[in-house]
Parts: sequence; structure tokens; C-alpha cells
Amino acid sequence: MAENVSSPSTPLARAERFVWLTARVLEQRLFEYHFLGGGADPVETALAAYRNDDDGFGHALEPDLRGPVSQPLHTAHALKVLDLIGRCDGRQVERICRYLTKISTPEGALPALHPSLRGYPAAPWIPVVDDPPSALLATGPVVGVLHRNEVWHAWLFRATDYCWAAVESMEETHPYEVEAAVAFLDGAPDRPRAAAAAQRLGRLVRDRRLVLLDPEQAADVPVAPGYAPGEHHLAYDFAPAPGSLARDWFTDEEMERALDHLVALQEEDGGWPVNWRVWAPGTALESRPMVTLRALLTLRAYGRPL
Repeated sequence: MAENVSSPSTPLARAERFVWLTARVLEQRLFEYHFLGGGADPVETALAAYRNDDDGFGHALEPDLRGPVSQPLHTAHALKVLDLIGRCDGRQVERICRYLTKISTPEGALPALHPSLRGYPAAPWIPVVDDPPSALLATGPVVGVLHRNEVWHAWLFRATDYCWAAVESMEETHPYEVEAAVAFLDGAPDRPRAAAAAQRLGRLVRDRRLVLLDPEQAADVPVAPGYAPGEHHLAYDFAPAPGSLARDWFTDEEMERALDHLVALQEEDGGWPVNWRVWAPGTALESRPMVTLRALLTLRAYGRPL
């Protein structure tokens, strides 16, 4: 084990062993970057294996979407990786924006799924249609990360307008869409407008009981329609770092209770579990290291000992 992991009994040491046992090369390199002093270049090299000639990303970068073809959700994931390592700029991002332009809906936004996925394995709850609608789920995180990195590209103009309209008119929603809205608002350049929209969204989340505030009361809080049993979202899912606008939705006590729960979720093998519906063995195997990295980064962001 690495020298800066003091004991195999620490959460970080247990997670490190889990990563070496189960993770894809990309997640191994991300773990090295975040926790072992690794460089950004190896992460970019690992990510490049998922890039296609159309400048999008595919090859099951998001494990629930299989097959080689580029997809908006894969490409959003790639941008998040580049953001995490401080490389969300330059010609690579310009090429990604060209891909986004090519696959956009008439509104200038992104669909959750591009029809090119048809014929490849995908989670059964993900419909593939010929003319997919715009989706905040795909568009919000992409627009947010590009704005946060001060990327300029013509694609952003209409996509940003779409996100504002979707977020500010949101009434019926579900937790993953709320996460996408927060990702947009956390990067949106109009900070007063973003703060006002986030405040309204936070009230909606609490009023509609889209967040599990007390993990011990999970049995009394229904999950969103179509979600798996136990697929609750907690405060840290909406606010994975203290600087998120969603952090103000929760009291200190509520956030600490959620973080205590996150710590307790680490399993005996050192990894964190997935709580969504598993439809194929490989998807869970590939997803757990991603969930584990996210848990570690969240705990570190809030100052929890690792």
C-alpha cells in the first residue's frame, strides 16, 4: 500500500485496496491523482481511451450505457473528469463542444440519450427514441462545468438559456434532475440569479420530500417514482461540497447526520455501494469505484478524517 496511507484500518486505506482490486484504469488514475499525489497526464491518457472520432465519448464511460457510440451522458462524465484534474480547457474542450453542437436538440440543449445507442445494451429504464427531447439531466452539468472553467463557445448561449428556463420553471422533478440543476447553478456566471433559483429549488426539494433528512427514518420516506427500493438521496448528494449553493438547503445538524451515514455506508471490502437498480453484473462492478471516489471526495470536502 502507498506510504501516505497510515493504516489498513483507515477508511482511505480500505478504499485504496478496493480500488486496486476492482476499478477501471480511469478510476485508479483518479484515485492516484486525488489521494496519492499522482499527475493529471495519466488521468487524461486513461480518459482518452473512451473518446471517439466524432469528439464525443462512449465505450460505457457511464456504465449503465454500453456500446462504443458517443452519448451526451458519457461526454458530460468526461468533462467532469477534466474539471476534477484542472484540464477543462483548450482544444480538447473545443472539440467536445463541436460534438455537443452536432447532437443538440432544436432548442440547443442536449438529449439524455442520442438515438445512436439503439441496438446496444442499456439499462431497461432508459428509452431510446428517434427524436429525443431536451433534458436538463444531460445539459445542466455540461453547461455548469463549462461556465465554471470560463469556456467560451457558441454552443453555450442557447444551452444556457435552456437551463435557466428549465430550472426556473421546475415544479415536478426528481432527485437526479435536481442534482443536474444544482450542477448548472453552481457554475452559472450570473451568481445572484443562481442563488435565487437555488433558494427556490431548495424549498421544492424539501416540500416534495425529495431528500432523506434522517437516514434512520428511511422506511417512512418514499423514493421517487421509478427509483429502486432504498434509492434515497441525502443532503450530500445535492451538496457534495460546502461551496455548493445547495448547502444552504440543510442545517448543520442535517448535513452532519447525512455525512455520518455516508461514513457508515463503507462496506467490508472498502468500497461504497450503489443504491440504484442494478440490471447487469458488470455495471455494478464498474460503478462502485466511481461511487467510492465520490464518497471520499465528499467526506474530504467537509473535513471528515480519512
